[in-house]
Amino acid sequence: MKKVITLLYVITIVAGCKNHETKYPSVSAPVALVKPHEIISKHGDKRVDNYFWLRNREDTAVVNYLKAENKYLDTMMAHTKPLQEKLFAEMKGRIKEKDESVPLKIDDYFYYTRFEEGGEYPIYCRKKGSLEGSEEVIANGNEMGKGHGYFSMFTDASPDHQLAAIIQDTVGRRFYTISVKDLKTGKMLSDIIGGTTGNMEWSNDNKFIYYSKQDPNTLRSNQVYRHTLGTPAASDVLIFEEKDETLSCYIGKSRSKKYLMVQSGRTDASMARYMEIDNPKSKLAEFAPIQDNVQYSIDHINGKFYIRTNENAKNYRLAVVEDANPKKENWKDLVPNREDVFLEGFELFKDYLAIQDTKEGLDKIRIIKWVDNSEKTIDFGEPAYVAGIGSNPDPNSNMLRYFYQSMTTPPSQYDYSMENAEKKLLKEQEVLGGFDRNNYQTERLWATSRDGVKIPVSVVYRKDKFQKDGAHPCFQYAYGSYGSSMPAFFSSTRLSLLDRGFVFAIAHIRGGQEMGGKWYEDGKMLKKKNTFNDFIDVSEFLIKEKYASKDKLFANGGSAGGLLMGAITNMRPDLYKGIIADVPFVDVISTMEDESIPLTTFEWKEWGNPNVKEEYDYMLSYSPYDNVEKKAYPNLLVTTGLHDSQVQYWEPAKWVAKLRVHKTDKNLVLLKTNMEAGHGGASGRFESLKEDALMYAFVIDLAGIKE
Repeated sequence: MKKVITLLYVITIVAGCKNHETKYPSVSAPVALVKPHEIISKHGDKRVDNYFWLRNREDTAVVNYLKAENKYLDTMMAHTKPLQEKLFAEMKGRIKEKDESVPLKIDDYFYYTRFEEGGEYPIYCRKKGSLEGSEEVIANGNEMGKGHGYFSMFTDASPDHQLAAIIQDTVGRRFYTISVKDLKTGKMLSDIIGGTTGNMEWSNDNKFIYYSKQDPNTLRSNQVYRHTLGTPAASDVLIFEEKDETLSCYIGKSRSKKYLMVQSGRTDASMARYMEIDNPKSKLAEFAPIQDNVQYSIDHINGKFYIRTNENAKNYRLAVVEDANPKKENWKDLVPNREDVFLEGFELFKDYLAIQDTKEGLDKIRIIKWVDNSEKTIDFGEPAYVAGIGSNPDPNSNMLRYFYQSMTTPPSQYDYSMENAEKKLLKEQEVLGGFDRNNYQTERLWATSRDGVKIPVSVVYRKDKFQKDGAHPCFQYAYGSYGSSMPAFFSSTRLSLLDRGFVFAIAHIRGGQEMGGKWYEDGKMLKKKNTFNDFIDVSEFLIKEKYASKDKLFANGGSAGGLLMGAITNMRPDLYKGIIADVPFVDVISTMEDESIPLTTFEWKEWGNPNVKEEYDYMLSYSPYDNVEKKAYPNLLVTTGLHDSQVQYWEPAKWVAKLRVHKTDKNLVLLKTNMEAGHGGASGRFESLKEDALMYAFVIDLAGIKE
């Protein structure tokens, strides 16, 4: 029977699916077999899902269907193969193949990663005493990644620098195995801990590893264990289990290194517990109970706890309390809530406090000296950029490491003297291939949404290729969920678009937190449609202001940003020449109703609880999969990964299948499934460029730009 199914979806022809332009072959798209599956909600609402059967990744018919879609994509994009190869060569040619990171000094060691020429993965190294010392290789990613279609790895040295945890995932589903290397002998110890989230901490006495594990089905991080070195993982001690199915947990070590902290949270609320990290008999203490719509996180130094919270503070405040009696009534505000400034984060030092603020979507870093409360601010000086506090492992240091980049400035790292305000550029990522930042221009624009709210927009273009005449192809990008701000970041791959006359725009839409806590609240739950409206209104603004051609506007977003793409595809299909939806979350109702899969219970406060009729109806009104209609749609490129741990592959696969039988136009609908990867796509610094080259070839070709 499976062979018959395979044949059906390969040869069936659906009216309107063939593109008759001469550059596209006269082949029909795969059409998935219709198998009606009735779903009845708790509210009595009945939906029929014709492609529910695609959920079984172990089914040969499902795998064959995905492979057929890949083959169809290759066929329809075959004429762009030379362009893809050219783009790949350009992108790879901008990367300094033999490169290394800025060393991070921890005690008497300098830790860094480096890349070899042609190497896909980093090599983790260190030197003792000085950078002129002999190199010691902790782990070679190129060697360890051999034979794996997907490979991800990182390392974590023990506090005494004698051991290193090596954490790796060879599937892409974000289940990490922790192993331990003796750095004196170079031999691997017997300790092997499988099925972890990768989130781990060493005890200060080097005897224990604390780590978190996720539920194998829902992938919710819900358990914290203590592993004693030299013992089998089967005997590891469960020290905490988060039984509230709406919460996920992770661990961290306090800045003072005294406490292990366990943070539990969902999208609207969080709480913390803490215990002495070196004391196996210590019990987790609750810092403050969880409350709906209240987020807080803690850190500790100098005998005090510091609390970042949005309780009675929409833009967050920073409070402090003595660790001897940390009850909430004893908390005192150190940085109060400010109406126009969002408290993004902070870093504690023995003598200083570093604060990262965001105002009107732009980052600020302030330094406060404990002894006299004197204050300094780091200036950045560009109209659109991203900056933030970097990795600062030594709380006794007077130097702050921070990062900086803009749409024209490559990623850079600085050391800033908190004592005398001097800053030193440690490294700016070298971009080869003749890159000159003076050839490019970035602007900060403000679009007005339909409800009168001003939406920040960051744009970049090549100066000698741009005229404000409404004739340019434009690539518009956004995310807009989880309060995750989308900064004005640099991309060397993006230069391949800019050099061909594209304008690139980032829409800082509601649902992120670029403009503060209210910006997030106004883009989630029963206000989620503001996110979609903002993106569409930015698109119309870019056309009206002649940054974009009305016939050559392209949109892109991934994951929750892929939901955004699905929504605008249904809402304004006429506005876009092409849309690229990467690992898109498009089957909102089915996913939110299924508590056995990821992106469910602990995200009900982001999207809505389907058990609540009002929230169910609202989600159903915009869910991309449920709102596909008989009408014309733009050209679509949809990507997914078979082992995706966050947005299951069947969501985009079902969406494409449904679009195929409903669309009334002759535009392309292409599905690309990475059969060896998960949510992040291909691993390896060069292999992932092939996915970028495909995406860019898709839009360059549709824009009619000849190579």
